[in-house]
Amino acid sequence: MKKVFHVMYDDDDTLKEAASALVAKGIRVKDVFSPFPVHGIDPIIGVKRTRLGIAAFMYATTGTTLALLGMWYFMISDWPMNIGGKPSFSLIENLPAFIPVTFEFSVLCGAHGMCITYLLRNGTLPGMPASNPDPRSTDDKFVMEITTEQNVLSADELEVAIKETKLFELSIKDYK
Repeated sequence: MKKVFHVMYDDDDTLKEAASALVAKGIRVKDVFSPFPVHGIDPIIGVKRTRLGIAAFMYATTGTTLALLGMWYFMISDWPMNIGGKPSFSLIENLPAFIPVTFEFSVLCGAHGMCITYLLRNGTLPGMPASNPDPRSTDDKFVMEITTEQNVLSADELEVAIKETKLFELSIKDYK
């Protein structure tokens, strides 16, 4: 039977020390749940650097392109305006006036694209059940999740190694 260990700590420094000690013994930590970001835990448990910044740049670039193309079409190509006696015959002559709209549309597309990406990537769509193992980890506790499936040690050996850390509480559950 596969088991999952939810090890609870009451301090972020204790969590990092315990994670370092367990990883040094060859134990793979599946996930960490915390009420706030714990700086320095990602490299300890082996979380790779995110590529969400690249996605944000692509969404903002799409917004910039759409804004410039739209303003060029509306103001220059489709219906050229003669505003204050100054004709608008090219995009380059009118670019300073287009910069605020371009910036705002880039931010709009970047923000909306990242919200959609975040929801789809994390699977946190409306109505989905929470994947948090213990509600106290949203308040003041830190939970580390370790499974027997991802480790070569047996459940008893994992339990002994986990109990050597300064844990607050240990929960062991069977799963399929």
